[in-house]
Amino acid sequence: MTDEHRSDLRTTVELWEDYAGWWQQGFTDGADPEYVEQIVPLARQALAGAERVLDLGTGEGQIARALAAQGATVLGVDPTRNQIVEAAARGGGPLYAQAGAASLPLADASVDAVVACLVFEHIDEIDDAIAEVARVLQPGGTFAFFLNHPLLQTPGSGWIDDQIIEPPEQYWRIGPYLVEQAVVEEVTKDVFIRFVHRPLSRYVNALAENGLLVHRMHEPSPPPGFLAKASEFFDAASIPRLLLLHCRKA
Repeated sequence: MTDEHRSDLRTTVELWEDYAGWWQQGFTDGADPEYVEQIVPLARQALAGAERVLDLGTGEGQIARALAAQGATVLGVDPTRNQIVEAAARGGGPLYAQAGAASLPLADASVDAVVACLVFEHIDEIDDAIAEVARVLQPGGTFAFFLNHPLLQTPGSGWIDDQIIEPPEQYWRIGPYLVEQAVVEEVTKDVFIRFVHRPLSRYVNALAENGLLVHRMHEPSPPPGFLAKASEFFDAASIPRLLLLHCRKA
């Protein structure tokens, strides 16, 4: 990580403004099998029947469009102007607003569902953001909370090809899981994104403190399209990449 990309010099929003195109080209409109085969279908299923939905951290709007297509009125919010502009250009029914998660442009109890898809890993103000979700969600409403699985995202984690033991083994090493920390990762050549790792208990306790109760938890295996990218990905079939917490406001 070079000095120009240090997390204390470049904010999360600034980095996403710079690299919004990388996300739009590589992870939307059918480009990414995990979204096509797993994330979008799970979001549609989790929010089936919802009438008024907030898509928190909407990016260029692919989750918002999918929910609008099944009849919901959707507002997508994102702090990144380059994402909001692209989301509006792609249309599909939702409305969009540029806003951060800690200060949502909605009245109290104004939506019956909220979705946040791989967003909170980039949010520093976790307590304020979850409090805002609880504020805008009506009692009994649904919060579909998607995370990169904390075990996967823990800094220092990764596949280890151990050729010392006999027979050789390949296994997943977990980094300092209990340590909450922010890092800027070079996710592909010359693309830097800031992530905040937190243990799962940090999220669940913040949810509970705001009356958002987890009633179901989903740790799906990676979908076939992801595993088919290359033979080495089949070794990842037993490692959860995605975590979905189905929450309801008490």
